[in-house]
Amino acid sequence: MGKEFADLCPYTQEEIAPAMQRIAQSEHFEKMAAFVFPDRRVEDVRQMVAEITCTDDFQAKVMSELNEQVIKNSIRNFTCDGLQHIDPTKGYLFVSSHRDVMLDSALLQQILYKNGQRTTEITFGSNLMISPLIIDIGKSNKMFTVVRGASMKDFYKHSLHLSEYIRNTITQRHESVWIAQRNGRTKDGNDATDQGIIKMFNMSGTSDVVQSTSELNIVPMVVSYQIEPSDLIKTKEIYVKTKEGKYEKPAGEDFISLIQGLTDPKGDVDITICEPIRKEELNFPNLANANDFFKNVAGLIDRRILAKYRLSNNNYIAHDLRSGSNRYAAQYTAADKELFMQRYHAALNLPFEDKDLLSSIFLGIYANPVDKKRTVSEFV
Repeated sequence: MGKEFADLCPYTQEEIAPAMQRIAQSEHFEKMAAFVFPDRRVEDVRQMVAEITCTDDFQAKVMSELNEQVIKNSIRNFTCDGLQHIDPTKGYLFVSSHRDVMLDSALLQQILYKNGQRTTEITFGSNLMISPLIIDIGKSNKMFTVVRGASMKDFYKHSLHLSEYIRNTITQRHESVWIAQRNGRTKDGNDATDQGIIKMFNMSGTSDVVQSTSELNIVPMVVSYQIEPSDLIKTKEIYVKTKEGKYEKPAGEDFISLIQGLTDPKGDVDITICEPIRKEELNFPNLANANDFFKNVAGLIDRRILAKYRLSNNNYIAHDLRSGSNRYAAQYTAADKELFMQRYHAALNLPFEDKDLLSSIFLGIYANPVDKKRTVSEFV
């Protein structure tokens, strides 16, 4: 890869071996090794990591094992659908619903790896690059930098550079990319594609937006969690934003969310890879301007994602609780509801006064997907 992307690309072949040495000597290595390889001696794991010299080996020997431990210890049932839509010889742009800091993309990587396909490159928000160790692990795992919190002066420059990198990765190197459908995780259960993301994709293209978009081979992807990752943190953030107009993340909250995503119970989890966006679908009628095109592409992605979102018993329970009805009572048991109520009461015990607002926010995180899905299909 050319030097023009050296500031944001994953580690090169030459950078992997030194990174492995740093990881192996990290003060946190013993804890990491015990989590990923509970049945192996730490020193044996340390030697294995220190001998890794390429990204493929790091993903096969370490990251795949990490993903397996996460699935084994925190997911009850993990399912996947839609892999038949992917041609292993092509590069794709996976535009994904985003609920967990790390796990959404990690689970896709595991699916691809287990099925003998090339893994994707992954966006790596600069807000998550909180330590040299995290950077070494991320960039050894095919993660590339996305600058967060840039000034308006620098925003265009960063967006264009990112767009050029994504287009080069897919069309020239024929590698795939995973990116969230919006800047940051969905906090309130309302998955929606930011049309600004579609505009960013096209900054590196030509004036023919249909051709520029179609050559990226966009594949909508949806991740469905029975237990919403970091639901209490999300409830707190929305509450504070509602009351005070803004939310300042305390130091370390992103790291806490990352760890919770790896370790907290998630119940049933499903990844569905939707049908790729076809060029002929992008010929929208009666467009007034390019922004109308970007809006329509975002809507097309949204419809794919919402149609394939897999609702769980918790979504139905929350919807009935919020509406004060039993409309979806057939979709869950009394035992299901009792377990959900434990999470609900934990949310109400957050140290805030407005319990009605807390209730509305927490239930909305789980109930909103029911209403969103109904906009594309009458499923019950």
